[in-house]
Parts: sequence; structure tokens; C-alpha cells
Amino acid sequence: MAWFERRQRGLNPQKRKEIPKGLWVKCDKCDAMLYKAELERDFNVCTQCGFHFKIGHQAYISLIMDTDTFEETDTDLRTVDPLEFKEKENYPDYMKRYQKRTGMREAVVSGTGRIDGRLVSLSIHDGSFLAGSMGSVVGEKVTRSIRRSLDLEIPLLVVATSGGARMQEGILSLMQMAKTSLWLNRLSEEKIPFVVVITNPTMAGVMASYASLGDFTLAEPGAMMGFAGGRVIEQTIGSSLPEGFQTAEFFLTKGFVDQVVPRTRLREKLVTILGFFPDREKKEAQAKEAP
Repeated sequence: MAWFERRQRGLNPQKRKEIPKGLWVKCDKCDAMLYKAELERDFNVCTQCGFHFKIGHQAYISLIMDTDTFEETDTDLRTVDPLEFKEKENYPDYMKRYQKRTGMREAVVSGTGRIDGRLVSLSIHDGSFLAGSMGSVVGEKVTRSIRRSLDLEIPLLVVATSGGARMQEGILSLMQMAKTSLWLNRLSEEKIPFVVVITNPTMAGVMASYASLGDFTLAEPGAMMGFAGGRVIEQTIGSSLPEGFQTAEFFLTKGFVDQVVPRTRLREKLVTILGFFPDREKKEAQAKEAP
């Protein structure tokens, strides 16, 4: 009646306030409505169910590395079009579109930085660029990160997320599996630690090479990993798969993953792991300063 009387007196009803778009995010797992600012503060982890939203390389750098210590390297590498691949558009145009969309040159960012003062060599996949897929440049960047670890005698860290090898580069993509594995064997011979952090999803050629060769294999909760998808495997073997097959938690029970670590504790866990090993870089610096 109050609304009716307002209309009778010629008064407009109060306008409903509109909520600006982009302030709330719906959890993909539990459907909870999360305030975006609080979600970002919590490292993009749902406070209701612990679901880990996908984040990019910049977010991982901010989460893991000491402030302002990361220095990017290998920014001059560019991919080629060896097969002159064309589907709806040719491969170079396809790449340019993703470069413009993401502001990245490739699906991996590599460099060096410090974790609790400890210098490490680092490669981070970014799923927003062609699903973090591995082509010749991605493989070369990871290889250079490994070689940098050897040259400086510092630990190697890879944060992996990938749909696998990039079909647009054919056999050149698959060759990166052998190349990175070879250099990791040399890293192992020098007893330099290699830590892998598997995020959702990490599949196919990346999972079948350097992502499965870590001295320490950590995984985010719920991360999917494996070589082929579940449907393909079921069709191949002709039987159903176990519940939760290909999740980080399943791989943990089989001993393939060392620990499932929530993103909120990832830096703390990396600091602990690195603390198991002597800091060669620090000792060399002290030796140079000595008379």
C-alpha cells in the first residue's frame, strides 16, 4: 500500500541499486558466491570447499618468490611454423592472437629469483596461453632453466600446467620430451634438487617428461594429471576406471606424488624443501669475498 500511495501522490518508487559486475565469483565446485577481492586475498582458493581456481604465472611469482627478486630470461625466443600448419587460421596468426590476448610471448615464463633468500631457477607454465601447451620454444625455455641450474648450481623449480605437446609443431614438440629429460638426468648427476609443482591440469607430453621427473613432486589439491584423458583410457582398456582416477589425491596414494599441498602453504613447503640442501650459491659468494 505504501508503494501504491507513493504512485498516487506522483512520487517515483525507489530505484533498486544495481550491484556492479565482477564483484562476485561463483565457485566451480560448491557453487558458493565468493567476494572477488577476498578470493584473490586467499590466493584464489574457495574458503568454503578449498577448490583451487586456475591462476596465471604472475600470481605464482607473487605467491612463491621473494618480492621484486624475479628476473625473467629467454624473452627473445620465438616459435616458427615448420609444418605451415593451418586449420581455421595459420599457426603464426594463431600465436599472434594469443600473444595479444595474454600479453605473453609463449606458454612458459622462465627466469631466476629468490625464495626466502635462496636463489632458484624457475619455469612457470601459464594455462591462459594455448592451455600451457609445449612447443619448441616452451621446451627450450625449460631446458635453459635446467642448464641455468647446472651453471649456477642452484635448485630448479617448475610449476606445470599443460594440455600436452603442441600439434601445430608436430615432431618438434615431441622432441622436447627427450631433450628436457636428458638435461634433467645431468642435473640429477650433479645432485642439484629439482622440485615440480603440478597444477590443474597437467597432461600428455609435459606430464610424460619433465613434470614426472622431479626429486620432489608436489601437487595442488584436485589437480588432474596423466597422459591421456579418462574416456580415452576406458575405451582403450575396455573397463571402468577407479573413483577419482587422475587426481592429485589418487596419485598420492600410489606414491607418484610426494605431497598434496594447498596453495596457501606452497611457499612454506618450498622453503622447507630447499632447506634440506646446502646453498651452493651462497657458499660460492662467500668464498669470493674471502681474502
